[in-house]
Amino acid sequence: MSGEPDEERLEELREKKMEQLKEQQGGEGDAEAREEAKQQREAQKKAVLRQNLTDEARKRLNTLKMSKPQRGEQIEQQVVSLAQSGRIQGKIDDEKMKQLLKELTPDSKSFDIERR
Repeated sequence: MSGEPDEERLEELREKKMEQLKEQQGGEGDAEAREEAKQQREAQKKAVLRQNLTDEARKRLNTLKMSKPQRGEQIEQQVVSLAQSGRIQGKIDDEKMKQLLKELTPDSKSFDIERR
């Protein structure tokens, strides 16, 4: 009879462990779903960019992304939002991309160093 409480306790522990494993697997499924959604958004963004930028403009944007990744992402997002809102007529060529970069890039700050 002393074995019954131990068996009940063991069964409770098993159930708790199974619930924990199910929760962990559910969390992994969420991570996979998020990753898949992220890949879908990235593919859509690339399709919009391919549709609205010429080869030269895409090369310029890729060069910017290599040197300044955050800035490149901002410009990509801006181009995508312009395209989705319908404010882009035709494709953006290299000259238009240069102009867009000038407009969207904040003025560079100059520093004056005084020596005493």
